[in-house]
Amino acid sequence: MTNPLAPGSLTGKVALVTGSSRGIGADTAKYLAGAGAAVVINYRSKAPRAEKVVAEIATAGGRAIAVGADLTDAASVTAMFEQAVAAFGPVDVLVLNASGGMETGMGEDYAMRLNRDAQVNVVDNALPHLAEGARIVFVTSHQAHFIRTTPTMAEYVPVALSKRAGEDALRAKLPEFEAAGVEFVVVSGDMIEGTITATLLERANPGAIAARKEDAGKLYNVAEFAAEVAAAAVDQIPADHTRYVGDTSGFAPEA
Repeated sequence: MTNPLAPGSLTGKVALVTGSSRGIGADTAKYLAGAGAAVVINYRSKAPRAEKVVAEIATAGGRAIAVGADLTDAASVTAMFEQAVAAFGPVDVLVLNASGGMETGMGEDYAMRLNRDAQVNVVDNALPHLAEGARIVFVTSHQAHFIRTTPTMAEYVPVALSKRAGEDALRAKLPEFEAAGVEFVVVSGDMIEGTITATLLERANPGAIAARKEDAGKLYNVAEFAAEVAAAAVDQIPADHTRYVGDTSGFAPEA
């Protein structure tokens, strides 16, 4: 997959990508770094994995640091942004990629704490550290974005409801963002082949991915979807603040 961003197009910019030690977040960070941005790789507990991403970016001629933070903890998030600013300066691009909720043993409210509360926590702590004209990119799925009108697999419902709640909570901040000169865009994608979520869904509901692929005609892989997320950091924002990636014909829009 080639970088969707032009070389040097983000020179002098700073990006922070949550949950970027692997998968979509890691590939998004690499694309941003490849376009010249200094990138902060955020991780929760897997420092060696995050440092590997940093090393790959450095080897390719980019700049990056890894910063661990528990996104559900305000003090931890504040410290993350302070480290980012100390290393590179105010943040121009904040990609809210980290999510979850299908893990076991984390408590009934874990999905909502991570996909709604933590997203708001990150944004509230980010605002004082954002550069003028900064952009916030929130990553979600069609299954979550359209959950009010289109049923999804039972195994994914808690995640879908909590991610939609997180999206709604951030959209409610649009007047605050506009007053601060901060741009906001949601990237909604279909199921992504090769992600942890897809693997867990397939384990719980064998054949689910193949069935969705047949319905949609195509599913994006991790690198392809990450390219769309990276592009959303620079492309013109759609009127409804939503960038759709992949087929949406099977999802009923809200009235």
